[in-house]
Amino acid sequence: MWNDLFVSILALIILILVPLVGVGLLGLDYLFGIVIPYLAFTIFIGGLIYRMIYWAKSPQPFKITTTCGQQKSLPWIKHSRLEAPASTWEVGLRMFFEVFLFRSLFRNLRADLVGKRLVYGSAKWLWLGAILFHLGFFIIIIRHLRFFVHPVPDFITLLDEIDGFFQLTVPTLYVSDILILLGLVFLLLRRLVDAKVNYISYASDYFPLLLIIAIVVSGILMRIFTKVDLYAVKELAYGLVTFKPVLPKAEIGVIFYVHLFLVSSLAVYFPFSKLVHMIGIFFSPTRNLPNDNRMVRHVNPWDYPVKYRTYCEWQEEFRDVLEEAGIPIDDDWCKETQKKA
Repeated sequence: MWNDLFVSILALIILILVPLVGVGLLGLDYLFGIVIPYLAFTIFIGGLIYRMIYWAKSPQPFKITTTCGQQKSLPWIKHSRLEAPASTWEVGLRMFFEVFLFRSLFRNLRADLVGKRLVYGSAKWLWLGAILFHLGFFIIIIRHLRFFVHPVPDFITLLDEIDGFFQLTVPTLYVSDILILLGLVFLLLRRLVDAKVNYISYASDYFPLLLIIAIVVSGILMRIFTKVDLYAVKELAYGLVTFKPVLPKAEIGVIFYVHLFLVSSLAVYFPFSKLVHMIGIFFSPTRNLPNDNRMVRHVNPWDYPVKYRTYCEWQEEFRDVLEEAGIPIDDDWCKETQKKA
């Protein structure tokens, strides 16, 4: 465990040092401000397309349904629409609750060995931590759209005002920043403290959590402690998204390039990591298929004729061995079978 955590921390430190040296000492603003973001975005899109094509090409000959509710069968038996959806719209309803409310995680239980007894208990804290992290992450992404569009849509401005409503600090510390940090810290501590989760945790589990924490912290540092020129940031961001990249004349600050490089690193890492479950859930046959096995007969389209031997053929091949062993030969049954065939 500690080796995996140490490797993750070391990798994160290296990622932070790269832009600090590249921009702060070598002055490679163009490389870290334009070239690397474009390269990272290309790998991100290409990686997602590759994963989706790979999943879409995977054979899916049978209905692979997981259910803990009553399947639809006879009209007078009430079936569970969410647990055993029988139609497309019911599957869509189940997917909605999975994607936006993490319904399966909410219903999840934890198991603990107390003496010789296996005791099941609530795991709602895990659900809450996941909700806080994903909700905060989603709001932050929407807020950041103001750097890439002009003029800024009213709904983004409204969301920004609601997110900073409490004005906990000056400049504003957004509620979404607090939510995502709480969620990330909980998920990280869970892997460190819970013995069962700690046992199955690897560097690939620690690294994304630490990387996203570093992205959030660097963003908060830019807003509250190390001020950056937001007009220069928007000039750079707007140039990137309109494919007219230009380095702003105003000095942005090396902390911004650290933040941007960490975001680029996350974009490159995303398609090839466990984080890609965000897309993978839509390709999961246990989630996107209706449980209609009692309503429709499903035949494997990849079935092919298989060469086999009948009992009579087997009996004829080993007739001498069977007779020597005293095992009766059923010729009459074989003749009857051949007549029916």
